[in-house]
Amino acid sequence: MAGPAYVPAIPQQAMRRLRELTGRQVVEYPTTAQLHASASARATDISAAFDDPQIGAIMSTIGGNDLITVLTHLDESAIVANPKPFFGYSANTHLHNWLWQRSIASFYGGSTQVHLGTGPKVDREHSTSLLAALNGGDLEIKATATSEDYGIEWSDPRALTHTGERTLPEPWRWSGPEKTVRGHTWGGCVEVLVEILIADRFRADHLLDGAILLLETSEEILPPPTFGTWLRALGERGILARLADVIFARPPATSFGYNPPLATQASYRRCLAELVEAVMQDYNPQAVVCCGLPCGHTRPQWILPYGGQVTLDGTRQRLWAHYR
Repeated sequence: MAGPAYVPAIPQQAMRRLRELTGRQVVEYPTTAQLHASASARATDISAAFDDPQIGAIMSTIGGNDLITVLTHLDESAIVANPKPFFGYSANTHLHNWLWQRSIASFYGGSTQVHLGTGPKVDREHSTSLLAALNGGDLEIKATATSEDYGIEWSDPRALTHTGERTLPEPWRWSGPEKTVRGHTWGGCVEVLVEILIADRFRADHLLDGAILLLETSEEILPPPTFGTWLRALGERGILARLADVIFARPPATSFGYNPPLATQASYRRCLAELVEAVMQDYNPQAVVCCGLPCGHTRPQWILPYGGQVTLDGTRQRLWAHYR
């Protein structure tokens, strides 16, 4: 999705911040700012970025709603021959899953349009985990002091200098046995996972044995009954029983035009967390479950390994990401 085409000042600020943060040159590909680019053209840019030896990592500008149509146009041989870090979340779950099934690890999180280009500065959690993903290392993932679901409308000049409304986040919720588990990650945005399974784009269930499920919801306020039904379907598919742990991100409870009282927001988030806990109790009671992490559709946002390693300590209720 060509988010940068709408307000050029935001991607310009993102490119500057990315250069300053990483000390690296930044290359923008043509369809990044091309409205209504075809699926094949976007796939050509993705494939070219992987194939270019001078490109060290790839970051999405934003998510979208049609990335599933891009995958069939990718140059698989070029990408598999030249694996490199890919950053994105939301609809980019499609590409993460595609890479994961080809033994290419990536990083869940990061977008130039949302987390780098807007606001007064890059959040510390985001910059720290981005650099760890690029350079390697281990980080303990901790709660943030505040959190927001969405920012300021991009057409508003304040989007370059101000954050959206930030509030005190709810404490993380832990359930399951008190044990420590380290495993590789898989998952993403639940709406996209459903799309992947319907389109039969996931045929590697056996690779989920001992995995840690990264799970989040999109910026759409997902009705709890729908969320619960989809979780149950993952259980019936046999996916949940294979897992070691589950990480459920703090779900958005507000959006443009919908900003209920804080108590209502907290109740909604608690309801979704309870659904995750209940379905795991039914399908895999031995899994450690942690709900409320600031990843996915939230700011500040921690970037987490996708296909890489994460450790959950259910005894001390702590979590580490291992960036390799």
